[in-house]
Formats: sequence, structure tokens, C-alpha cells
Amino acid sequence: MPSVSRTFAVTPPPATVIDYLKDFSNAEQWDPGTQTCTRNDAGPVHEGSTWHNVSKIVGVEAELTYTLESLKPDQLVFVGKNESSTSTDTISVEAHDGGSVITYHADLEMHGVAKLLSPAMKLVFEKLANDTEKQMTEVLNKL
Repeated sequence: MPSVSRTFAVTPPPATVIDYLKDFSNAEQWDPGTQTCTRNDAGPVHEGSTWHNVSKIVGVEAELTYTLESLKPDQLVFVGKNESSTSTDTISVEAHDGGSVITYHADLEMHGVAKLLSPAMKLVFEKLANDTEKQMTEVLNKL
């Protein structure tokens, strides 16, 4: 199972970071792979809220339904699923020097024949994690 993790600092405090990131439709701004991300339900974002996410990674388009599995003042857990994969994104946020330190951890579990792609996906995920760290830092620092 490919897994990546990045830890980095941003200027906004944790409450601001969590409030922004809990709405996964914002992934269009901070995730370089996300093409579109549309919320499926309405009202305030809560545990159980879902989004339809279309991503393009190395030229391959994937559609996943993401669910906010856990919403805490210092951590978010999103789980995205389709027939060929399950992606679990855990975002932890700690206060640091008036801003925040973010640890972004992503696990990708491939299903069925797609499991054969797991070793190659690890390399792709490492590059994507670097790009995500850079883009997320830029977006959050503008809040």
C-alpha cells in the first residue's frame, strides 16, 4: 500500500486551517491532482459529509467519493473510494509560533488487478505529495 507523509508550517492558526480544509471542495485549490470536487450534501460540513472528486494523476482520470470520516479541532480524516482504490487522507494540525504545523498523511490501497500498480504508485505519490505540500502551503498562507 503506497503511503506518503509531509510535515510543514503555515502562518494561520489551527482553527483557521481546520475550518478551511474540512470543506474538501477546497481541494480544487490546494491539491494539484484534483480537477473538480463537488459536495454531495448540504448544510454545515460534518462527519459524514461527502464529495465527488475527479482527479487526474499522470494523465489518468479517477473519480472517487470522499467522506469526512473524522472531524476534530486538530485533525481531519477523509476516505475516498472507488472500485479500484481507497485513499485515506489524515491531516493533523498543531499550533506553532502563532501559526500551525500540518502533518498530511495519505494511504492508497489498490483493489483487484489495480494492486499490481502499487509499486509504481508509490513513486507517483511521492511526487504528488511534494507538489501538494507546496500548493497547500501557498493557499493556506493566503488565508
